[in-house]
Amino acid sequence: MNILVIGSGGREHAMAWKLSQSPKVQKVFLAPGNGGTASAAAKNMGIENLAMTDLHELAQFAEEQKIYMTVVGPETPLAGGIVDIFRAKNLRIFGPSQKAAQLESSKDFAKSFMKRHNIPTAEYQTFSDIKEAHAYIDLKGAPIVIKADGLAAGKGVVVAMSLEEAHGAIDMMLSDNKLGDAGARVVIEEFLSGEEASFIVMVDGQNVLVLATSQDHKRLLDADLGPNTGGMGAYSPAPVVTPEIHARALREIIMPTVKGMAADGIPFTGFLYAGLMIDDSGKAKTLEFNCRMGDPETQPIMSRLRSDFLVALDAAIDGKLNEVELDWDPRIALGVVMAAHNYPETPRKGDVISGIPADGFDHVTFHAGTSMDGDQLKTSGGRVLCVVGLDHTTRGAQQKAYAIVDQIKFDGAQYRRDIGYRAL
Repeated sequence: MNILVIGSGGREHAMAWKLSQSPKVQKVFLAPGNGGTASAAAKNMGIENLAMTDLHELAQFAEEQKIYMTVVGPETPLAGGIVDIFRAKNLRIFGPSQKAAQLESSKDFAKSFMKRHNIPTAEYQTFSDIKEAHAYIDLKGAPIVIKADGLAAGKGVVVAMSLEEAHGAIDMMLSDNKLGDAGARVVIEEFLSGEEASFIVMVDGQNVLVLATSQDHKRLLDADLGPNTGGMGAYSPAPVVTPEIHARALREIIMPTVKGMAADGIPFTGFLYAGLMIDDSGKAKTLEFNCRMGDPETQPIMSRLRSDFLVALDAAIDGKLNEVELDWDPRIALGVVMAAHNYPETPRKGDVISGIPADGFDHVTFHAGTSMDGDQLKTSGGRVLCVVGLDHTTRGAQQKAYAIVDQIKFDGAQYRRDIGYRAL
């Protein structure tokens, strides 16, 4: 059978890579894919790029080519209603409807939903008036968090440690319109301290299947310094998510969200990602919801998944997730993101990439911002690659990942040297 994966990043490469290992899968189309999924190695695995991004054209392709199932990676097509378009044609697709995707596409929707259903989260207010937003910041003080209401590709959150930074973020979003429509409204939240973790589950409308825990590194520079990015690396499992915290997150956050969406007449299907802030006492609050798997968390998670991913997706689409159990590699998977020159501001494109070794038992390289120019692999986006190392210890996984990172060359490459330091 043939599968369609929507997206072009490292998350989608990892999903396609995992799906191609299923004995039932003949071919995985990746729309639009990247340089890594256009390689000879990918072709040998049955992965093929599809130069198509229009949602209606993709639905037509899936119909004409008798695609067995479609999996959506990124948030933009979900917010654009791809699931509704496919379902209208009776096509099998895994992801939330456009209405359900508001949990991610509107911070205000998510916050008012959490308040209504008593899901633990930070105190907040929403503003579109710039004067009122500035006055609220003066009232509350710093540190404080400013979020663009809409989708901003991981760049719509400013954790302001000073009043000056907070006021600057309001100006950037509301008056300078740097984030376009995404920043036409802002959500201002209390600052939560603690340790962050990514809690990702599959949801079929009522049943939940928990994926391996993970933790990502949002800041550009070592020791969590520098600007926020889409993510500079991740590892799985996350030691901070103890069995107690795991049970609590399911009981207090995940299940009330799934039940609350159903009660509101918007049943949720798809990947549900709760960004958790865990305090010293082990209490977790919801920082944000994503309606998709995280990137770069997906790369270590898929590297550890031993079960047939297709079987889990099938059950999810059929409302039978309660019948599935997942088997995980006991090793730790640690992924290091290699980013382009001047990421996250204005990443440079067109630098030649060399030295990527063939994947092995304890390492795999996933592509994101890469493209083929003739027979040369070049950078084409901000986050270029995610190199995953696997080992029975965090230190070992870290060493394996960085040994590969050191072999890969492109001008202006930047990456952190401390991915996994919290686990260590």
